[in-house]
Amino acid sequence: MGRGAVGVAVTVAVASCAVAAMLVGKRVRGRKKWRKVVNVLRELEEGCDTRVERLKQVVDAMAVEMHAGLASEGGSKLKMLLTFVDNLPSGTERGTYYALHLGGTNFRVLRVRLGGQQSSISDHEVEHEVERQPIPQHLMTSTSEDLFDFIASSLKEFIAKEGDGSEISSDRRELGFTFSFPVKQKSVSSGILIKWTKGFSIVNMVGRDVAACLQDALKRKGLDVRVAALVNDTVGTLALGHYHDADTVAAIIIGTGTNACYLERIDSIIKCQGLLTTSGRMVVNMEWGNFWSSHLPRTVYDIDLDAESPNPNDQGFEKMISGMYLGDIVRRVILRMSLESDMFGPIPPKLSDPFILRTPLMAAMHDDDSPDLREVARILKDIFEIPDVPLKARKIVVKVCDVVTRRAGRLAAAGIVGILKKIGRDGSGGITGGRNRSDMKMKRTVVAIEGGLYSSYTLFREYLHEALEEIMGEDIAKHVILRVTEDGSGIGTALLAASYSS
Repeated sequence: MGRGAVGVAVTVAVASCAVAAMLVGKRVRGRKKWRKVVNVLRELEEGCDTRVERLKQVVDAMAVEMHAGLASEGGSKLKMLLTFVDNLPSGTERGTYYALHLGGTNFRVLRVRLGGQQSSISDHEVEHEVERQPIPQHLMTSTSEDLFDFIASSLKEFIAKEGDGSEISSDRRELGFTFSFPVKQKSVSSGILIKWTKGFSIVNMVGRDVAACLQDALKRKGLDVRVAALVNDTVGTLALGHYHDADTVAAIIIGTGTNACYLERIDSIIKCQGLLTTSGRMVVNMEWGNFWSSHLPRTVYDIDLDAESPNPNDQGFEKMISGMYLGDIVRRVILRMSLESDMFGPIPPKLSDPFILRTPLMAAMHDDDSPDLREVARILKDIFEIPDVPLKARKIVVKVCDVVTRRAGRLAAAGIVGILKKIGRDGSGGITGGRNRSDMKMKRTVVAIEGGLYSSYTLFREYLHEALEEIMGEDIAKHVILRVTEDGSGIGTALLAASYSS
């Protein structure tokens, strides 16, 4: 071989080594970056840890905070609001009743016909009619008279459609009013507006009796309709659950937001000593979204989400378990992974947009069981404009959804068991204990539950049920029934109007 040939061979060998070194270096860098992604996932799993020992600590903390909230105003992060509802529907109610639900930018009016013996709420026998209407934008910042005159006029038109519509009967009608804004309840049919939310800002309403404002508007419109009950949607859910099943003791809403209420013995409500009820019980609206405990597994993503929210240091429990926030927690984790690696290539700008990933889309990714996770790829492309996501990265995204959802479902279960512990329905004898489980005869216990996160998100629901059984044990858990209700804020409120009809 000549010197020239040797030189060419050496050059080729050197070039080959250089290319090989580049490829090896690229692989090593790729592995290091992927290791960072895996580390972020591992940190998330550790931060969201909900092993059963921890859940039991959350159960105890919930029961203790409930006690504190019942003892004094401001004694707990749980408001434990008195509803003055002490007479829940039994299924024997008869007659025609109405409900109004003002929950945001829309309101609904319902008519429910009851024939006794739980005869009109099952799907095949129900006689209820619903009409939905948007609230005109200008009325959200106008006067209380303008807003309630509009609502009363809509109710008048709705009633006029009964029969042949030629005239409105002179018989007095009873109405339940679901008002989904912060209210200080004064009686079952009256309450003072504390503040507006959801885009409403009617200054002359704050500090006034909501039911009285509606009652005055009904009178101005010539309607003989009495506001028999003023409630929030969670109390309506409990009423509907109790109508179906007298063993219903609590109600939970887990949807965009979350709340809970339950039946409490009147002698346990220390902050209203001297108050008497015919049943010896009262429904307490917990406002449990504001529950907090050091035992809750909080991550840096929760801390950042809370700090950037309109209500920092508020609604801590809600921000970990409700549909409003789960998708955004997932987005924040994916953003962190992108910042620490190039798993998606250049960081997509939309990955920095708060709340761009809604929880239903997150659930769709979590539920994707196709071999190539094509639904995950589609959502990442449509929402974040990330094309051609490698299968390995799609699997990581699904795992992030799973970790966040599992924590939410299991914490919701701990909250439910906390309520049952407070009222002695968890098989432990209540918060003070004193008896072991073998000494107790566990009562059949029904919890009414409503909201899209529970009813539509299969994996969330499965994690919640799994945790209930782990916390209470199979022998106790089999006596606790979670029963889905539909439209507690409408039908349930009309049922309360029937319970409190004059």
